[in-house]
Amino acid sequence: HSRSGLARSRPFQGDPVMRSVLFDTETTGLDPLTGDRVIEIAAIELINDLPTRNTFHRLVHPQRDVPPESTRVHGITLDKLRDAPRFAEIVDDMLTFFADDKLVAHNAPFDFGFINAELARCNRPKLLRERMIDTLVLAKARFPGMPNSLDALCRRFGIDLSQRTTHNALLDCRLLAEVY
Repeated sequence: HSRSGLARSRPFQGDPVMRSVLFDTETTGLDPLTGDRVIEIAAIELINDLPTRNTFHRLVHPQRDVPPESTRVHGITLDKLRDAPRFAEIVDDMLTFFADDKLVAHNAPFDFGFINAELARCNRPKLLRERMIDTLVLAKARFPGMPNSLDALCRRFGIDLSQRTTHNALLDCRLLAEVY
């Protein structure tokens, strides 16, 4: 490929390679400070803002109930999580996948808050806000006064939502990667 080519499978020697990680969580509720917990985490590696095939996905046992109002959002019941590992059992794999790279999420303070609460329970350092790229903030700046939910953005960009009957962390990551 020439430098002006539209697509290339790998960077040219000397081109900077920027890795970031786009991620999403599903939870038992809306507030980690009142005991709500992460029940699913998914992440996709981005190289120069484009998704690779390198993903991370885990269901997590929350060590508490999953309220019906939460199950209506994501379709995950406590029974589905019966054999899932605890967060402390997946934290090393998650942190290895995240590395020290920028972390992209839609409404990132929500996901950071939950991950940081889980990290605190494991006596691990929190994710620093300097690593955060919030696609909701980016969308509000680009489309002020318009709906900027993930569904609204997918519709705006003509991205197929037919598989999204409930929130699912890995599917939401794939959709957000297309939007991003």
